[in-house]
Amino acid sequence: MKKILANDGIDAQGKLLLEKAGFEVITEKVLQEELAKAINTNNYEGLTVRSATKVRKDLIDACPNLRLIGRGGVGMDNIDVQYAKEKGLQVVNTPAASSHSVAELVMAHLYNAVRFLYDSNRQMPVIGNTQFDTLKKKYAKGIEVKGKTMGIIGFGRIGQAVAKIALGTGMKVIASDPFIKEATLDLEISGIDRKLQVNIRTIPAEEVLKNSDFITVHVPGGKLITEKEFSLMKIGVIVINASRGGVIDETDLLKALNSGKVAHACLDVFENEPTPNKELLSHPRISLTPHIGAATEEAQERIGIELAELIISKLK
Repeated sequence: MKKILANDGIDAQGKLLLEKAGFEVITEKVLQEELAKAINTNNYEGLTVRSATKVRKDLIDACPNLRLIGRGGVGMDNIDVQYAKEKGLQVVNTPAASSHSVAELVMAHLYNAVRFLYDSNRQMPVIGNTQFDTLKKKYAKGIEVKGKTMGIIGFGRIGQAVAKIALGTGMKVIASDPFIKEATLDLEISGIDRKLQVNIRTIPAEEVLKNSDFITVHVPGGKLITEKEFSLMKIGVIVINASRGGVIDETDLLKALNSGKVAHACLDVFENEPTPNKELLSHPRISLTPHIGAATEEAQERIGIELAELIISKLK
């Protein structure tokens, strides 16, 4: 029986699919420093991870019996993918399964920002019963998202999922992606049998930066937004990062927030996870979540099923 170590867990439906296909699935967490020993001792042929477990060259070299590495989710920056492939390992991920969940979190952060909910939720329990009118005045200058322009940097599955929701709220959408010239979005409306189609042609990133009221980034990595890019943006822009920590330079972001160039920032990912910069965490104009973009029950089930199907197809 082939054995799989799901070191960062796997949804019950995915585990069940693997077991029905004849795999033994172990979900007990192994510490990073003990991972190579555990893989070799138990003769695991497959290893699945999320973002917590790292699969670097030393681990790959130390585990000659390992045949497959599976990443539950999109980004694979915690895996030395090319090296693993050169060593003959199969490397798979589930890029489509979490797109809608991440997109919904982006929109949750945006609404959080435009109506000051993140700060109100901090302040109301502390001074809401003594300074109610003060807080009411403080949060009286919210804005609507309808009619505003959502700029999307990176127009793959997640970027397009964000665009669909943004269009549904009445926003204009502009997007940039060096690999996608245009995309046709199918908008599904509950109770209507037919789909509405919207075609979006991508434009240069500079144009997105200059003309957007809100900017969200959906790229696999790299330092994309720095002081130079902030200088191109509108005064009072809102920036959102639910992709990878470091895509927005955090030092430059703090400068842009403190100068007023950026009205609000919305962050689900950070450069130094799991120990983010405290200045970011305590800033009064940042909406924060601890890297939970794909952390919905629906997304985890989709990820588990897709990962199981990939493993079965590769190792059976």
